[in-house]
Amino acid sequence: MIDQFFYEFAKLLVDNPDSVRIEKTDVDDTFCEITIYADKGDTGKLIGRDGKMINSLKTIISGCKAKDGISYRVSVKANDE
Repeated sequence: MIDQFFYEFAKLLVDNPDSVRIEKTDVDDTFCEITIYADKGDTGKLIGRDGKMINSLKTIISGCKAKDGISYRVSVKANDE
């Protein structure tokens, strides 16, 4: 659910939506890491000025933590292609 939300949201923000991909890694029962991969030029759009965009995304998923009890770490990386 969370990874699909990030995928759809990231596609709306970037110039090259076809290059967006999401990796979700379950570390344990209470922690999950989500990595958003995008083109090198689009990573700045996902992070935002002074990190405001990524921080707002982290605020949104903190509500999901209250619902399902899982903590999430979100990071943005450039595609290696």
